[in-house]
Amino acid sequence: MARFKRILLKLSGESLMGKQGFGIDPERLADYARQIQEIHGIGVEIGIVIGGGNIFRGVSGSQKGFDRVKGDQMGMCATVINSLALSSALGAIGVKNKVMTAIRMEPIGEFYTKWKAIEAMENGYVCIFSAGTGSPYFTTDTGSSLRGIEIEADVMLKGTRVDGVYTADPEKDSTATKFNEITFDEVYRRSLKVMDLTATAMCKENNLPIYVFNMDVVGNLRRVIEGEEIGTLVHN
Repeated sequence: MARFKRILLKLSGESLMGKQGFGIDPERLADYARQIQEIHGIGVEIGIVIGGGNIFRGVSGSQKGFDRVKGDQMGMCATVINSLALSSALGAIGVKNKVMTAIRMEPIGEFYTKWKAIEAMENGYVCIFSAGTGSPYFTTDTGSSLRGIEIEADVMLKGTRVDGVYTADPEKDSTATKFNEITFDEVYRRSLKVMDLTATAMCKENNLPIYVFNMDVVGNLRRVIEGEEIGTLVHN
């Protein structure tokens, strides 16, 4: 039985690199598509936001001399490329899906509205939301929070390279310990980097819980949906 009826799945652009140093690893992309197919097959309504850090990141671009607004717009385009790649991978294994964009770019994708997205998910489509919020100075974390709240998701599932939220960065601190659950307030107090502050504040204010887990382990997405405690729940 599915633990959640409708989810917003946030995927990392960097994770799409897989074993490569840049771009999209076809094996990782296929793994993600198969995991999404699994939960789609048991009736979960799915919205997805993918980052663009495997191609271009606006903040780091601005540090190298790019205008921040243009850099963020380049980052939005990077998320569209990743969204099209995932759409293609899902279509290849028979999963109906739509790419929706926060800025108009038909025929590449359909212009996003909440009501079109909900109708599509209720009709069995996986909706992939691209181009962030459509505005500069906002991350794809914030785009995920916004879309998750708009589509009235039960939870945001944040698929990362680590298996939850820790007291410190486990890749840098071997003494870091993992939380099974933690409140938004404690995330603030401890200055933990679950998502950026704007995104976290939006989830807290709109009571959208975040579940952080390792998406790179094949099968983990279904385990989360079926209620296995393999990550960290962040909630009010």
